[in-house]
Amino acid sequence: MADLAAVHLTQIQRYEAGAAQPTLEVMKKLAVALTTSTDWLLFEDDERGPDDEMKLQFEAIRQFDEAERKTALEVLDGLILKHQARRMVQRSQSQAATKDTAKAAQKSN
Repeated sequence: MADLAAVHLTQIQRYEAGAAQPTLEVMKKLAVALTTSTDWLLFEDDERGPDDEMKLQFEAIRQFDEAERKTALEVLDGLILKHQARRMVQRSQSQAATKDTAKAAQKSN
């Protein structure tokens, strides 16, 4: 692998031992040498990408004609926006509650 990635064997051993971290350029070389993606090298299976059920659904959507795909993407965009808005509201409410608690603590002192 060291030869394929054009990285010295000692350096590969340091990466494996956790004694050093590869640069982005080296990560790219390693991914190419291993015929994989840098995501695969960096992330656990459940940290990145859709789960198997979502992958199957995306594969099914790929079979749709252009108009059906556009509709599916618009629905997904709408759901994503709804989710993001809900998270923003929750975050805002949480911050407001934290400020109220801090003010109440100051008044009691």
